[in-house]
This record gives sequence, structure tokens and C-alpha cells, in this order.
Amino acid sequence: MSLPTKNSRSLLILGGIVLLAFVLRLYRVGTYGIYFDEKSTLLISQGVCVEGANQHDVFSKPYFSPKDFWSPKTFADFIEANIRGDIGNSPAYYGVLWVWMEIFGMEDTAMRFPSVLFSTFTIILLYVFVRRHFKSESLALISSAIAAIEPFFVSYSHMARNYSMTFFLTLLATHLFLLILEKESRPKNKLGLYFAYCFTIAASVLSHYLTVTVFMCHGIYLLLYVRQTRIWVNLSIVAVVALGVVSSWFIFGGGKYTFFTLDYQAKFYRNLALTNPYNNGFGIILPATVSNVLKRSLPIWSDLVFFTNGLAAKVGGLRNFALSLGFGVAATAILHLYRKKANPPVWVKVAFPLLLVVGLPFYTINPIHFFVLSAALPLYYLLLTTILEDTNRQTRPLIVFLVVLSLVPTLFLLLMAFRSGHTYGITQRYSGFSFPYATILVAMTFRKLASLRQWFSWPLGAAIAVQVVFIGMLLVRIYQDSDPKYTYFGNPRIANPMLTAANKIKAQYQPGDTVLYPSLRRKEYTDIDKNGLPVSVIDAQLVNIYLPKEADYYQRIDSTERDKIVLLKGKTGQKITIFDFEGSKYRY
Repeated sequence: MSLPTKNSRSLLILGGIVLLAFVLRLYRVGTYGIYFDEKSTLLISQGVCVEGANQHDVFSKPYFSPKDFWSPKTFADFIEANIRGDIGNSPAYYGVLWVWMEIFGMEDTAMRFPSVLFSTFTIILLYVFVRRHFKSESLALISSAIAAIEPFFVSYSHMARNYSMTFFLTLLATHLFLLILEKESRPKNKLGLYFAYCFTIAASVLSHYLTVTVFMCHGIYLLLYVRQTRIWVNLSIVAVVALGVVSSWFIFGGGKYTFFTLDYQAKFYRNLALTNPYNNGFGIILPATVSNVLKRSLPIWSDLVFFTNGLAAKVGGLRNFALSLGFGVAATAILHLYRKKANPPVWVKVAFPLLLVVGLPFYTINPIHFFVLSAALPLYYLLLTTILEDTNRQTRPLIVFLVVLSLVPTLFLLLMAFRSGHTYGITQRYSGFSFPYATILVAMTFRKLASLRQWFSWPLGAAIAVQVVFIGMLLVRIYQDSDPKYTYFGNPRIANPMLTAANKIKAQYQPGDTVLYPSLRRKEYTDIDKNGLPVSVIDAQLVNIYLPKEADYYQRIDSTERDKIVLLKGKTGQKITIFDFEGSKYRY
């Protein structure tokens, strides 16, 4: 029997990585009920305005049925739903999701499954990207393995939102961009590549507006490294065509209200930051001072890099932090002075690992996390030396490109925070397009670590092994729905209450019965929020989404009830509680 070739072994390893990634993303994907943004996703994808602005014919009547709710929707309904529910953002994602749910249904697992697939495809594409542009099989496999277990990717694969799709599209766009530059020196026809790049730009921006930060990075790369007029002309044409496609959405579609809404939101959140930063119902929103912006962005920067992912939330206390940094700085100094020496003094071999662990008895909380933090400084040093040293004339532009792609999306958020005067928009998901590129830099650092002498590599490798355990524990919290950074909830949600209620109604409804829905008081901040209805209808909308489309169930809104969905039996007048939301407890 012949031994497997190097290529077949690589494909086998890649298959294992992709399988692991898929399992991690699929596991418990439908366990917890959809939260508010996903509720908006569900309604918008069906052309239904959140709170029924385009359903007056349904909710203005004394009684309505699922058949009324599911009356045919037009493209104009889709646009209006997108305007009112998501400021005209993400029409491409909602279109993809609509097609998907027409085939596979609207239950939670089905609705989130495209995110699972796009996140898994990102792992495969990352391998292809690194192997093609960095000509390294090992680097491609390491990068894919890191991304496979990255908590950020796993958590957003569990959400029926645009993020996983945009991570895939922007990485694909960068891949196509580099292929165009690579093949411009060859005589072959490149029209297909240009067309694909143009399409991917438009699809990315129409999946999330902030993907423009990735294309800003493409522009920076052109300014720095491309001097061929033909490439500039061709890519300018591509940009104009893509901009034309996107602009048509802003002129004729839901995007025409985007800038108005963004301006209003900036003023609204700035006012909250100045008057009520903590108890406003939207989270902590602080004025955009230098101190506040830096403090808010620190977890974003640290979580972008694998070996500090999650540490910002665990390394509390100024004394602990100072001790850990002090030991880390000392260890980094030794690494800098002696990493290239084959036979350093004996004390170096003892001092380096000792500096990483000597603080353990002195940290008052989470000592192992502070050990990892101490080791993170030498690892960041290795990352820096990788960028500065492990490059040549051919690879330097690519390394610089990775750095730019890793930094610019978050820097853009910080700039917008200063411009708008508040910190509300400084959040990881709005700059998550950086993760694939930061992952490649981390993979290069790990490869650099493997080349060090064992008195350096083993202690740092131990710290990375501990960090992998912490990453695993973070994934467990994500699966338990109890990590606020990634799941937005400290207490686990229950299974989808709306789907549960719909299933109970289908099982218990008899002709002559009436379903009564609660009505919440709602705030209307702008004209976009106004729906012309006297009561809130969101609960009724979300239950009817799961009811049979041709059903004639009698239903109405009970304006005196705040919490309960009730089945009123027609023959006896008995009231059966279908679901009790208990105020805001089960409204996510």
C-alpha cells in the first residue's frame, strides 16, 4: 500500500479542519430563541414592516387571520420593510435569506443555517487565499485551524444576520483583487475576474454598508504599490460600475433614507451619552472622549488576535495588570536580546520561563489569565518581528496589506465615534471583516514561534495551549448563551417563544376560538418609527410568521394585556394561556 502524498495529507488535514468548523457552528444553532435583530431579519425578509406600517389592512380590522397577514407582498413592501427595520441596510442578505427560507422554511435552525454555511465557507476560502497568495501549505492550514475555532466566527454563525455572509464576501473580494493584480502581467483574458470582483464589491456593500472599509484598504494598497496605468483604469471602471449598482439602491431603494437615519441616530446617541449614559435601555453609551474611545476599543483590539482573545474581560485590577505587563516586558526584552543566539547564558534559559510564571502567587484574581497576558507580550513582539523581518521585496506588500486590512475597519469605527460624539458604534461585529487577515498574521507568528529555541518556544507554546483551553471555555459559554459580548445575553434564552406559541395555537385552535395578543407601549423616535397603528403588533406578527398561511384563525390585539398570548375558547369562554412573556423576561 502506497503512503499518502504530501498533497493528499494536506487535503485530509483541511477536511478535518472544515469538518470541525462546521460541527462547531452547527452545534446548538437552533437551541435559543431569536433576539430582536433576528426578529427584524425574519420580518424584513418577508417584506413585512416591523410593527406593521405596511399592514394597516390587517391590523386596523377588529379581527385578522394568518391569511390576512400573509397577503402577497411587493418589492415596494420589501423596500419599506428594509427602510423601517434596518435603515435600508443589507438588502442582498435579506434577498438570499428569502430564497433560502422559501426552500427550507423559517424555523430558527433553518433561518440561521446560511450563516453556518457562509462561516464554514470562509474557512475553506481562507485556506485557498493563503495557499495561493503566500505560497505556503502549512501557513494556510494553520490559518484555517485558528479561524475554525475562533469564537467570533462561531458566535455570529449562530445569528440570522448579515455578518457571516459579509466576512465571506469581503475575503472573496480581496482574493479576487489580488488575483487581478497577479494576472495583469499575463496576456490571458481577465474579464471574468473583473466582473466577479465588481459583483462581489456590490454584493458586499449591499450586505453591510461598513464593508466599504475593506475596499478602502484595497485603494490604499493600490496607492502604495501599483504603478500600472492599465490596472488603475480597469479597476476604476469596476469601481464606477459597482458604485452605480449600489447607488441605484440609495437613489431608488431603501438606502435613500439611510443617511437621514444615521444622522438622527448620531444625534440621539450623543444626547444619551451626555445625559443618560448608563440606564438608557441601549447599553453603556459614553461621550467620545479620547479616554472613552480607547477604553471601549481595547477589547476589540485584543480579541482580534487569538492569543489575547477574551483577556480584556478577565484581567482586572491595576496592580495585577501592572505586574503582568512588567513581567511580560522583561521576558520580551530577554527574547529580543537572545532569540538569535544559539548558546545564550544559562540564566536566560531559566529567567525567560520564570518571568512568565513568577507572578502567579501575586495575582489576586484569574492568575492563569495574567500568565497568558504576560506571555502575550513576547508573542506580540514575535508578531512585530514577523512583519518586519520575515519579508522580502515580493512578500512585503502582502504583509503590509494584511496589516492595513487588520487595522483600518476598527480605526474607521473610532473615527466615526469621534465624529458622532458617542461610543455606541464601537463594537466588534462592525469591524469583523478584519478577522481573516489578523488570523493570517497570528498564523505567521505561530510559525515564527516554532523556529525559536526550546527555552523560548516551549513556555510560549504552553501559554498558547492554555489560551486554547480558555477559547474552548468561551465557546462553551457561547453554546450556553451566557457570554454577553458574543451572545448579548448574560442569562440563557429559552427556545423561540413565538414558535412555541404558534405550535400551541395550531394544536389547540378550534373554529369559533379567538387568539388574543398582548400589546406593548412603544416609542416612536422618528417618522420611520411611526406606523399609524394605535397599538403594538410585534407579538402578533412574529407568531403569525409561523402559522399556516391559509389559516382562518380569528385573532385580535388585546390592548389591555401586556404579557400573555391567550386562546379564548368560543364555546365556553375559557381563557387558555398560550404563552406568558412575563414583561421583558422572554422578549429578547
